Amino acid sequence: VSDRKKAVILGGGPNRIGQGIEFDYCCCHAAFAFDDIGVESIMVNCNPETVSTDYDTSDRLYFEPLTAEDVLELIDVERSKGELLGVVVQFGGQTPLKLAHALQEDGVPILGTSVDSIDLAEDRERFQQMLQAIGLQQPPNALARSAEEAAIKAEEVGYPIVLRPSYVLGGRGMMIVHDREGLDRYVGEAMRVSGDDPVLIDHYLNRATEVDVDALCDDETVFVAGVLEHIEEAGVHSGDSACSMPPFSLRPETVAELKRQTTAMAKALKVRGLMNVQFAIEEPHSENPRIFVLEVNPRASRTAPFVAKTIGQPVAAIAAKVMAGVPLSSFGLVDKQLDHIAVKEAVFPFARFAGVDTILGPEMRSTGEVMGLDWKREGEADLAPAFARAFAKSQTGGGTILPTEGTAFVSVRDADKPFIVEAVKTLLAQGFAVIATGGTHTYLTEQGLEVGLVKKVLEGRPNIVDAMKNGEVQLVFNTTDGKQALADSFSIRRTALMMKIPYYTTASGSLAAAQGIAAVRHGEMDVRPIQSYN
Repeated sequence: VSDRKKAVILGGGPNRIGQGIEFDYCCCHAAFAFDDIGVESIMVNCNPETVSTDYDTSDRLYFEPLTAEDVLELIDVERSKGELLGVVVQFGGQTPLKLAHALQEDGVPILGTSVDSIDLAEDRERFQQMLQAIGLQQPPNALARSAEEAAIKAEEVGYPIVLRPSYVLGGRGMMIVHDREGLDRYVGEAMRVSGDDPVLIDHYLNRATEVDVDALCDDETVFVAGVLEHIEEAGVHSGDSACSMPPFSLRPETVAELKRQTTAMAKALKVRGLMNVQFAIEEPHSENPRIFVLEVNPRASRTAPFVAKTIGQPVAAIAAKVMAGVPLSSFGLVDKQLDHIAVKEAVFPFARFAGVDTILGPEMRSTGEVMGLDWKREGEADLAPAFARAFAKSQTGGGTILPTEGTAFVSVRDADKPFIVEAVKTLLAQGFAVIATGGTHTYLTEQGLEVGLVKKVLEGRPNIVDAMKNGEVQLVFNTTDGKQALADSFSIRRTALMMKIPYYTTASGSLAAAQGIAAVRHGEMDVRPIQSYN
């Protein structure tokens, strides 16, 4: 029997796509933080691959399934041997968050954000009322509990829509649907994944910039730890999107407004510990951008370790101490302007799965991530050159070696044609040859760019796949939508993957790659220790 108070930390469970090691990082830091303040840490996790299940991470480990029955049973054992301060459900992702109700009903204290606040963030109708009360905007949205209701609500919200089940991790079962035919095809799967909970229907914000914000909160103070601008536009799952901290293209006024809205939500939700908010911004570079709240997670997100390393503060450990009752103000956190930039890039397992398409969407598919860091050099007016270098480093870290010469192949959907011009100009300026298929070739030549023509796969031979297999293509920019277009261009993306040709499936990712190539060609890729960034 211990005379110390104890805290139970619920981990993330078995490895699967969407359940990142980032949550394990947070659980470990919570255990170390509790040790610092004299609280006994008890880890519950059933994943032998994690650090949280190492014998020396916590004071005690239960290698048990994360089910209500098992967790309540072990808590009864712990309570019989000393005082239980509470249970941490914030740090293991969605899995432990789902157990909060069962724990509360059994009289188990929840450390940090209350069950009612967790519900307020997850319950679409209550959350909508809260946002209206504090004057924040959501994209038009609705709930549906049947296929018939989904069809009616989708018309009201307006196509295209994002269809997603409630209470899932990693965007499982989430789809972007452009018309009634697509809705009929996918609504059954979304209903099955959602179970007893309703399916969520949101209007899809086309060409919006997505932003993640991580914040630390207690009853009185909110500290915005990081604002991360996604490189891929909204519609690509946040776990799959490359992102930049600080934001690489947002105006300072927009960043300040994002921080204000995050603070307002943290206080309205009464969050204690970590909170993650996802925003979408329409017309992000205008003087009056429209900011929409996509969702709030009153828990640690998979960006927490990235933010901690970027600002040099142990964000998860501070959150754990705050949840145990230490005031946030006692940590002396200050919002300082960074003179360096960090780019997070997702790493994908596509090469290990025959026949899988590499196109990115709202369902998470990455299995890891890497970080590229660079700093503002003397004489540079802003962080734009540092962003290009950091992006190039992140690609190298993820196993993608950006070419510095050769031929780039470009084929993009109509909506992306105006947005690919800058990337093509950058490549041409670096001495690359550029080839494109019909529609893209016509558009780029009309812009006065010198671009060669190559056949699509369906137009006979020699075509683009032949050129790639012959080693004549060193880089691929390919964006597409629509069922037929996806099928037609699948062989291009799959060949790029198997031939280890760097490929980008969004216009924004393509531009970042072109800028990264320019930075590599200028020979500015220096490194320095991570400690020197803070």
